[in-house]
Amino acid sequence: MLNIKLPEFKKKVYPDLELSLLEPSYKINLRGKKRDFFTKAGKLLSIMLPLESNTSANIKNINALWLSPDEWLIYGKDIDKDLEISLNNEISKLKYGSVTNVSDQWVIINLKGKNTFELLSKGSPFNFNNFKDKKNVVVQTLLNHIDVILHHQEINDLNLFVRKSFSEHLWLWINDSSRFI
Repeated sequence: MLNIKLPEFKKKVYPDLELSLLEPSYKINLRGKKRDFFTKAGKLLSIMLPLESNTSANIKNINALWLSPDEWLIYGKDIDKDLEISLNNEISKLKYGSVTNVSDQWVIINLKGKNTFELLSKGSPFNFNNFKDKKNVVVQTLLNHIDVILHHQEINDLNLFVRKSFSEHLWLWINDSSRFI
């Protein structure tokens, strides 16, 4: 799989909150606007890229997160080097869009439990009232002054994407704040 040096976080369990690292995981940034881009990406991923802001789409073990009108973050267990090569050959080389492996830039931290949004509310300006009741939604916000992407997959189960260089600091903040919920 990937040969990336990742932070070594141990799974933590607090009352009504569980924290774990979901790594290693392939993460691919897709960018494109052309009709052929959407056709090729959909065919290769077996998933239609979400077109509505702050939404996601998933099939089996592949997730597509909307980041902007022409940008998506693709991640999951069924993504590998072969899929990345296919995307490069069918999209980048034909100039329909761009395919960038960002696996070594982002770390995924999974948060589960009914105290998840209470924890996030302690360090984020985002209002989670509507977000926490919806599945397959995405938000880009700040958490403890750090840029993060939140993917709410199931109720009280979300994946937090943080830049690798800030991951250790954020992990320590999350663990420290979790003790006081």
